[in-house]
Amino acid sequence: MSRKILLFADFGIDDIMAIIYAYNEANVNIVGIVAEYGNVQKRTAIRNAKYLQEVTGRDDVPLIGGAERSLIGVPPIYYPEVHGPEGFGGFVPLSEYIDEEEENIFENFHQIYDIIEKYDGELTIVCIGRLTSLATSFILYPETVAKVKKIFIMGGAFNFPGNVTPVAEANIFGDPYAANIVFNFAEDLTIFPLNVTQQAILTYEMVNYIDQVNKEANNTLGQIIKPMMDYYWQFYKSQIPTIPGAPLHDVVTLWGVFNEQHIKYVNKPVSVVTAPGNAFGQTVGDFRDFVQLSDKPVHRIAIAIDYSPFISRVVEVLTTELIN
Repeated sequence: MSRKILLFADFGIDDIMAIIYAYNEANVNIVGIVAEYGNVQKRTAIRNAKYLQEVTGRDDVPLIGGAERSLIGVPPIYYPEVHGPEGFGGFVPLSEYIDEEEENIFENFHQIYDIIEKYDGELTIVCIGRLTSLATSFILYPETVAKVKKIFIMGGAFNFPGNVTPVAEANIFGDPYAANIVFNFAEDLTIFPLNVTQQAILTYEMVNYIDQVNKEANNTLGQIIKPMMDYYWQFYKSQIPTIPGAPLHDVVTLWGVFNEQHIKYVNKPVSVVTAPGNAFGQTVGDFRDFVQLSDKPVHRIAIAIDYSPFISRVVEVLTTELIN
């Protein structure tokens, strides 16, 4: 049975890869997408979401406009060298405008309430961007969000270098206050941190194979993948010269929803640093073996994945399923 998923995304390259994957994965039923700021501004995120609907034919999936900035109201910082100015890396979508329907998406955040109520007790939330919109849901609709079955987030780094600061990962650093709300109130929360997602690499050779198969099938959507992933890989090579490809942080988090048997987890107290200073945005897990006396909420943290079944399934979906 496919999992019903409400996806929160900020529409950088790995988010877009996750959505392409999700739309074609038989084990996933995307019942709504929340497009918010993060890797690109909110307006661009909504445009990207609409573009993906057009090229996939998935206009049955409700699109919801999420947050435009963090809870403290500071204008977001974007990193076009990572995801490109449009969020698609080296690919530029043909649609460069926001139509009337997309304007309406800016003001429809209340639809989160309707989707959760519709799938009462059956819904999994997967948040692969900043946690601002998800935190806002906990504030606005606490009784309704309590009806969500499970929550998975991509974010944080535990005993591992950050990718924005030496200790902080981008999704948490972008709004630590929102992350703090989610960590404090989520009941069944699974965290996929950077130290696990960084290993979920789609190699250059795999990208070329996916591109070749989709070109032979004349599949436009599949041909978006190579310019995006090549751009992403070039950024990663500038940081880690020996890396053989680019990591699919968000795809592996989504894949984890229905592949429990291929993931190793630990349950540990978790907190996030919100005080200004060098540790701002750091996720702190109490990994001590002896009995913890922490008063912090305990959450499930992924600490290892079985790479082979992950990448095999991803390549299969982005070739076989994608062209059918």
